[in-house]
Amino acid sequence: MDDLLLSDYRRYGRQMIIDGFGLPDENMAGQLKLYKAAVVIVGAGGLGCPSLQYLAAAGVGRIGVIDHDTVEMSNLQRQILHTEHTVGMYKTESAAQVVKKLNSRVGVETINEPLLPTNATRLLESYDIILDCTDNAPARYLLNDTAVRLGKPLVSGAAQRYYGQVCTYNLGEEGLCYRCLFPNPPRLRETCEETGILGAVAGIIGTLQALEAIKIITGLHVTSSDMKPQLLTFSVIRSPAFYSLPLAPRNPSCPSCGKEGESIGEIRDIDYVQFCGGPTPDWEREGMVNPGREYRITVKDLKNRLDRNPTADIIDVRSETQFGICHLPKSRNLNQDVPLDKFKSEPGNYLPEGENVEIYFICRLGNDSQIAANALRGYASSTKNAKYVIKDIIGGLKAWSRDIDKCFPVYQKNYPIVGKTWLQERV
Repeated sequence: MDDLLLSDYRRYGRQMIIDGFGLPDENMAGQLKLYKAAVVIVGAGGLGCPSLQYLAAAGVGRIGVIDHDTVEMSNLQRQILHTEHTVGMYKTESAAQVVKKLNSRVGVETINEPLLPTNATRLLESYDIILDCTDNAPARYLLNDTAVRLGKPLVSGAAQRYYGQVCTYNLGEEGLCYRCLFPNPPRLRETCEETGILGAVAGIIGTLQALEAIKIITGLHVTSSDMKPQLLTFSVIRSPAFYSLPLAPRNPSCPSCGKEGESIGEIRDIDYVQFCGGPTPDWEREGMVNPGREYRITVKDLKNRLDRNPTADIIDVRSETQFGICHLPKSRNLNQDVPLDKFKSEPGNYLPEGENVEIYFICRLGNDSQIAANALRGYASSTKNAKYVIKDIIGGLKAWSRDIDKCFPVYQKNYPIVGKTWLQERV
């Protein structure tokens, strides 16, 4: 068969012999379609790594990978193409190394620049299918609008904690786009850095994205007009684990893909970050802000005060799970008694008894601790009760690890007062 080597028959034979893999009157048409296809993966992380791995293994001829981040140690728990030896390397280059060893016939194009409204069309237009393996709302809306303008299918995946979802947008004449389903950006903007993620969940979702792309390329994807688009959701802690939600067809008044109503205009002129609520706060920097010395103390001051008064009350406002990972000696966990949001609304119920009590609130970075301390201090002030010293720790436990005890464990950031995540709300 044209463009297939003799070795390809052995490599891809297990999928080539499947009934329906390509048109029945064209022997091995499906494999040739894969070989001639071009797929771009935006994000070489937890979703992008398994997507890239399975697309390359299946024989997709040309794969682009867009990511400007470098490999960090915290990535290795879920981003399976990166290794300890590639920490510090561009993720695209790290992933491409593995793929070339897996399948030297695949052309991998690495793009080490951020995807922006000014370059999205140029970077994506030469590919047949776009895989959204990002983890932030501005990128999702940018990819969606660019895919619509270019007329490309967009396979979008998301994963956080125990949950994941996959949906293919802009497929066929009636296929809805991301803006049809989510006309407004999410209220909460968390990534797995804030919420956490079970690594295998990202692997499942990324693999499903690769599968969707293979289905589209080979003609296995259902595109009949009477079949509605589907949002496939996954949960580790739900039975059944997979659940498919039927979606409405394209919204005629959608500003991105609709033919009625007002258009979003030129992509290069849209500020997607502002549309999604502005830049994500730098919580580590926020935790270091000191609005008044009477309200907050440094970790060095805390250490000195504990040396003088070992009975001082240290209240850790992190979750029980995070408290179990690491905590200061003699500190107690607020969340074992009451969630922080409830404490904030009823702080007086938890004011300790005693005279001249010193209370120090602490958290991971110094954000939630401010909220708790302000709530309790406000209540004490309203009751004219001056017998308490109520402060929180600037920079939190990360500052303690940096300035007091370098052996104290450091783990991922935490997000101030988060209930349900954005993904849980939409699963």
